[in-house]
Amino acid sequence: MARIEIKLPSNFSFSTNIPIRISDINRGIHVSYAAILNILSEARAQFLATRGCEDQEIIKDGVGFIIADLGIIYKNQARYGQTLKVEIAAVEVTRKSFDLIYQITDSQTGIEIARAKTALLAFNFNKQETIPISEEIFNRLIK
Repeated sequence: MARIEIKLPSNFSFSTNIPIRISDINRGIHVSYAAILNILSEARAQFLATRGCEDQEIIKDGVGFIIADLGIIYKNQARYGQTLKVEIAAVEVTRKSFDLIYQITDSQTGIEIARAKTALLAFNFNKQETIPISEEIFNRLIK
């Protein structure tokens, strides 16, 4: 079976802790794949907010980011009561897109739970087209 590969960067510019909720648990009594997507989404929103790209600005201006692709590699199970540390690095930042690399670990033990990659495109929701990332946001992403 061919597996996707996600190479981790040498350092991450953002980190947050996200507790596992009971609603994140599936019948296998571990975090579901859908919950991992929600955890990634929450961490991404927090990361972008630290870069001055809050959701309110996106809605107001009609400009934001869309996910062009997503990959997740599951390493270990996570269970209710754990807190996950999600680290993010922006890589391959261009004038229209960038990738976010995520590493999810147990905040207590450091055991890797998953790693993921999302590719984001700058997008004008009013015109329904990709656009260049503004110079200001571009500089915030590469810091």
